[in-house]
Amino acid sequence: MSDKSTAGNMLDAAKAKVNEAADRAREAGHNVAHAVTGDTKHKAEALEDRAKAEVHNREANAEYSEGKREAKDGDGH
Repeated sequence: MSDKSTAGNMLDAAKAKVNEAADRAREAGHNVAHAVTGDTKHKAEALEDRAKAEVHNREANAEYSEGKREAKDGDGH
Protein backbone atom coordinates (compact mmCIF):
# COMPACT_ATOMS: atom_id res chain seq x y z
CA MET A 1 0.00 0.00 0.00
CA SER A 2 1.08 3.55 -0.53
CA ASP A 3 1.02 6.31 2.04
CA LYS A 4 -2.62 7.33 1.75
CA SER A 5 -5.01 8.87 4.18
CA THR A 6 -7.81 6.88 5.75
CA ALA A 7 -10.24 8.50 3.33
CA GLY A 8 -8.03 7.60 0.37
CA ASN A 9 -7.88 3.97 1.43
CA MET A 10 -11.62 3.82 2.02
CA LEU A 11 -12.29 5.42 -1.38
CA ASP A 12 -10.05 2.85 -3.06
CA ALA A 13 -11.84 0.07 -1.16
CA ALA A 14 -15.20 1.37 -2.38
CA LYS A 15 -13.94 1.56 -5.97
CA ALA A 16 -12.70 -2.04 -5.77
CA LYS A 17 -16.11 -3.15 -4.43
CA VAL A 18 -17.85 -1.41 -7.35
CA ASN A 19 -15.50 -3.18 -9.76
CA GLU A 20 -16.18 -6.48 -7.99
CA ALA A 21 -19.94 -5.98 -8.36
CA ALA A 22 -19.54 -5.20 -12.07
CA ASP A 23 -17.42 -8.32 -12.56
CA ARG A 24 -20.02 -10.46 -10.78
CA ALA A 25 -22.82 -8.97 -12.91
CA ARG A 26 -20.87 -9.79 -16.09
CA GLU A 27 -20.25 -13.29 -14.74
CA ALA A 28 -23.99 -13.77 -14.22
CA GLY A 29 -24.71 -12.53 -17.72
CA HIS A 30 -22.23 -14.96 -19.23
CA ASN A 31 -23.69 -17.81 -17.18
CA VAL A 32 -27.17 -16.98 -18.51
CA ALA A 33 -25.83 -16.78 -22.06
CA HIS A 34 -24.12 -20.14 -21.61
CA ALA A 35 -27.34 -21.69 -20.27
CA VAL A 36 -29.34 -20.34 -23.21
CA THR A 37 -26.87 -21.00 -26.03
CA GLY A 38 -24.67 -23.77 -24.68
CA ASP A 39 -21.67 -21.86 -26.07
CA THR A 40 -18.64 -22.75 -23.95
CA LYS A 41 -17.09 -19.36 -24.75
CA HIS A 42 -19.64 -17.80 -22.38
CA LYS A 43 -18.69 -20.23 -19.61
CA ALA A 44 -15.00 -19.35 -20.04
CA GLU A 45 -15.84 -15.63 -19.91
CA ALA A 46 -17.89 -16.21 -16.74
CA LEU A 47 -14.94 -17.93 -15.09
CA GLU A 48 -12.65 -15.06 -16.10
CA ASP A 49 -15.05 -12.50 -14.65
CA ARG A 50 -15.31 -14.52 -11.42
CA ALA A 51 -11.52 -14.47 -11.09
CA LYS A 52 -11.46 -10.71 -11.66
CA ALA A 53 -14.17 -10.28 -9.01
CA GLU A 54 -12.11 -12.24 -6.50
CA VAL A 55 -9.08 -10.04 -7.19
CA HIS A 56 -11.16 -6.90 -6.68
CA ASN A 57 -12.57 -8.37 -3.47
CA ARG A 58 -9.07 -8.97 -2.11
CA GLU A 59 -8.03 -5.43 -3.12
CA ALA A 60 -11.06 -3.97 -1.36
CA ASN A 61 -10.35 -5.91 1.82
CA ALA A 62 -6.69 -4.87 1.81
CA GLU A 63 -7.52 -1.19 1.25
CA TYR A 64 -10.20 -1.27 3.94
CA SER A 65 -7.84 -2.90 6.44
CA GLU A 66 -5.14 -0.34 5.64
CA GLY A 67 -7.67 2.46 6.05
CA LYS A 68 -8.72 1.13 9.45
CA ARG A 69 -5.09 0.83 10.53
CA GLU A 70 -4.38 4.35 9.31
CA ALA A 71 -7.41 5.67 11.21
CA LYS A 72 -6.06 4.15 14.42
CA ASP A 73 -2.43 5.25 14.21
CA GLY A 74 -2.56 8.08 11.66
CA ASP A 75 1.14 7.89 10.86
CA GLY A 76 0.69 7.67 7.08
CA HIS A 77 2.82 4.53 6.74
